Amino acid sequence: MLAQFLIHPPIQLGPIGPELVLTGTAIVVLLGAAFNPRIGHSTLLLVSLLGLAGAALVSIGLWDWGGELTVLAGMVATDRFAVVARLILLGIAAMGLVYGYHYFRRSGEARAEFYPLVLFATAGMTLIAAAADLILVFLALEILSLSLYVLTGISARLSSVEGSMKYFLLGAFSSAFFLYGVAMAYGATGSTRLSAIAHALAGQTGSLGLALAAVAFLGIGFGFKVAAVPFHMWTPDVYQGAPTPVTAFMAAGTKVAAFAALIRVLETSFQPLTLDWTPLVWTIAAVTVVAGSLIAIAQTDIKRMLAYSSIAHAGFVLIALTAAGQDGISAALFYLLAYALMVLGAFGVVMLVSARGEGRTSLASYAGLYRRSRLLAGLLTLFLLSLAGIPPTAGFIAKVNVFRAAVAAGHWPLVLVGVLASVVAAFFYIRVMVLMYMQEPQDDAEPDRSPWPRVAVAVPAVLTLLFGVFPGIVLGVLDKAAILRW
Repeated sequence: MLAQFLIHPPIQLGPIGPELVLTGTAIVVLLGAAFNPRIGHSTLLLVSLLGLAGAALVSIGLWDWGGELTVLAGMVATDRFAVVARLILLGIAAMGLVYGYHYFRRSGEARAEFYPLVLFATAGMTLIAAAADLILVFLALEILSLSLYVLTGISARLSSVEGSMKYFLLGAFSSAFFLYGVAMAYGATGSTRLSAIAHALAGQTGSLGLALAAVAFLGIGFGFKVAAVPFHMWTPDVYQGAPTPVTAFMAAGTKVAAFAALIRVLETSFQPLTLDWTPLVWTIAAVTVVAGSLIAIAQTDIKRMLAYSSIAHAGFVLIALTAAGQDGISAALFYLLAYALMVLGAFGVVMLVSARGEGRTSLASYAGLYRRSRLLAGLLTLFLLSLAGIPPTAGFIAKVNVFRAAVAAGHWPLVLVGVLASVVAAFFYIRVMVLMYMQEPQDDAEPDRSPWPRVAVAVPAVLTLLFGVFPGIVLGVLDKAAILRW
């Protein structure tokens, strides 16, 4: 008798197929390593990459999903935005696994748990990109965060453990702020579903004061994850302390996932309050690009320099978000794609120059790199030029799209700030190139000359040039993905 009174939503697992594949693969790899400690790390890498490939195929199959806009009681979105974000994140995870396999084998710190942790973190990242409910956003955020806390401290080095603790403690504070935001949103509208919040605010049936408070608290939580000023203080210590492959995966993946969730939340649930939250995003974007660019100048460690550079790039994505609507979303997606390629490639070169462990990350270590390895010097030059926004790289097209969308929305003063910050940022990128080409090596240390890692680093280099010369290859897809269905 009780069964007839139990009402449950129809269970459609297709839209969370990528997460199921990733989680299943992670469990298989974890149990395989636990029950067979002698299993080769090449086997673990291969199984993990197959899991990522399977998740990618399932994601592509969701491109023409003809069912409901959301499934699982409105928790998961089925739009093309989620598909594109997932594919970018899966590509980032693949590069992170390849980097990690080579790094830990070379440093003698090979740990089998690295592979399932990356897969679990990726599952959280892909799920947050498709989350259509604030509760699910929080759960996915914690899944990816907990995995990254452990990955940051996976090395035995003191700096790695210190970075992990700082990341964990500040992450706990940000999670608390995010939960306060969820509570405020529920109090304002009576729901945590993004579409229900939007309808309540559009119909003016919710509390405007509580809704604005929700935007503020949620913004603090997202600001920590995307490393926007003033929530950026964890970034340089964590990036410097974490093993370089983990830094590369975290720098690219976390930013893409967090911005995907932020875009969905702002452009869906709080879309009726666009005029209210745009000035806040405008201010944070301006402060972020300026602070990140200026502080990076004073850095003497390349990982810390790239950390502050990533802060500045978060500001550029925020500039795109001030142009609410399809143009702003499309520009933000392209920028995130370009940034992921640039930062993965740059940290890949850092990993190879370090040769073993984390002993050669000072800027002085790059003096005369051209004389020791022309290939690595050329690759790093390409990534630095793209980070600076110099044509014909993807970074240039990304900044042009962001500035164009912001100007079209009437935010030309913010664009002016962004252009000036780009000029400032060019200084510390060019400084590294001057060291590589115009100074003599300070020691005889040779960079890693293993062929396969160099091939892996060359992949984002080719794509950076390809998307810079022929951006139309992906812009059409991103324009379609920029239409959020709710």
